[in-house]
Amino acid sequence: MKVVLSTLNAKYIHTSLAIRCLKAFSEKDFDIELAEFTIKDPVMNIVSDLFQRKPDVIGFSCYIWNIEETIKVIDILKKVMPEVKIVLGGPEVSYDTEYWMKRVNNIDFIVIGEGEETFHHLLQEIEGAGKYHFVYGVAYRKGEELIMMPGRPKLDLNELPSPYRFVEDVPELAKRVVYFETSRGCPFSCQFCLSSIEVGVRYFDIERTKSDILYLIEQGAKLIKFVDRTFNIKRDYAMEMFEFLIANHNGCTFQFEITADIMRPEVLDYLAEHAPPGVFRFEIGVQSTNDPTNELVKRRQNFTKLSRTVTKIKESGNIDQHLDLIAGLPLEDYDTFRKTFNDVFALGPEELQLGFLKMLRGTGLRIDAEKYQYTYMDHAPYEILSSDKLTFDDIVRLKRLEDVLEKYWNAHRMDYTLNYLLYNEFQSPFDFFQEFGNYWEAQGWQKIGHQLEDLFTHLQAFLMDRQTPRMNVVLGLMKLDYFLNHKYKPRKIWWDFTMNKDQMSSHIRHAIQQPEDFSTEFVELKLNDKELHKHTVMEELPFRLDKILAGEPLTASEGRSLLLVAYQQNEQQKPIFFTTALSPEGAAM
Repeated sequence: MKVVLSTLNAKYIHTSLAIRCLKAFSEKDFDIELAEFTIKDPVMNIVSDLFQRKPDVIGFSCYIWNIEETIKVIDILKKVMPEVKIVLGGPEVSYDTEYWMKRVNNIDFIVIGEGEETFHHLLQEIEGAGKYHFVYGVAYRKGEELIMMPGRPKLDLNELPSPYRFVEDVPELAKRVVYFETSRGCPFSCQFCLSSIEVGVRYFDIERTKSDILYLIEQGAKLIKFVDRTFNIKRDYAMEMFEFLIANHNGCTFQFEITADIMRPEVLDYLAEHAPPGVFRFEIGVQSTNDPTNELVKRRQNFTKLSRTVTKIKESGNIDQHLDLIAGLPLEDYDTFRKTFNDVFALGPEELQLGFLKMLRGTGLRIDAEKYQYTYMDHAPYEILSSDKLTFDDIVRLKRLEDVLEKYWNAHRMDYTLNYLLYNEFQSPFDFFQEFGNYWEAQGWQKIGHQLEDLFTHLQAFLMDRQTPRMNVVLGLMKLDYFLNHKYKPRKIWWDFTMNKDQMSSHIRHAIQQPEDFSTEFVELKLNDKELHKHTVMEELPFRLDKILAGEPLTASEGRSLLLVAYQQNEQQKPIFFTTALSPEGAAM
């Protein structure tokens, strides 16, 4: 019997862990292939691929982001392959299972919850006597009747075969995100999260985990994302894993979900001293800083301790942090969410993800939706439309904010410009992103694509429309950010370049004859006349750039400066910028 396990991923770079676990458990007894697609692949292309594999059974791993597209694929598959058995599993169909069996008549079976043993037993019965009433943890049809079998006990994780060592995965490892679990379960009870339903945490043997990670690194993996709900819940376990990964990373990057307010000081001290730059990334779910909200959704969180952890990690400069917020939680209105946003933004995360509450099947908040007057989408992703505290208009406004937050802050296209604007020209970061988001939509820009230059000209148009003060400083910082967005010397700029050839020649002579005026690092580059022409750009700025970047008062930035950006001068091939003060006439001071 031939079995194809499939999932529709969000992106091509992601690998599905769930279907690999199923294959690892059952491949000794069945011919199993993996077939991964994305939600953007045309449905007919997916159906054609699966059809040509001639399977007897097709299993789909289902989540809120792929269930609707998966259903489209299933409906066509059953028309062209009516004899094929369709099996669904995953978090989206493990709750309200009866609903899915009734809604989609082309589903033959649903595997509920942890799937390895259940799926294997189901395949044995499909191939054999068809005694599905012996298969615990499965839903199936018996004529017109729906049968829901009781669940089965949790597996002993150390009896599961490794899902990370398939030979066919090796050629793609360096190009894809490898999802990896060291544990299953969650110790917390957050009422908006499916993890709250599964009680307790179980761990895989740590030596086996290390062995699998070493194998992946040796085979070329470049990014391993741990899917553990709280990687640091056991201090000793987390510490041993951090030490192991630091000793063996070989250029691989590791991403973890951590709970910041329980991170022990000794772990933080160790990471600050030993973590190599860029090897670790932490994802931290803050969600809300509104205490009544956190208490209601059973989210235990000490924001003071969380802030200390995030700040210490940031000060080490070695670990990027991605902080998550959820708009629409109970008791959180537009104004309290503004405070939540500004509280978290003040911590300076490299990324701030703004998500909107989703009423996931099986969660406490979905069960209590009427209590808080929630309206939400009927189909996945079940995103809220309004509540007793947040109107639909509020949500639309926050969507505008989210759009520019992603394009500007999280994309890191204008770090110097934004850090100046947020704390010098706007009341708060929230107000900047909200005001810019409103302007963005009013211009109709959300309907079209944008080149890098467009993002700069759009920001300039917004700032000028609101008559932002000190635009000379803002535009100077925008020019710096624009230059830093290029790997090679840019061929075009989005502003009118005013420096003439004589001025340029004068600045180049100065850079050659007095490189120490720029910095010791510039002296060490030892650039000659030809290299300066080929690999650098220069711009005169009507303020002291060095004073602005040092965070000195705006009054201290009066004067002029020369900005010089050099390209292709380091192993990372990242641009390096230098600045020196100019006299009012334009000569170096």
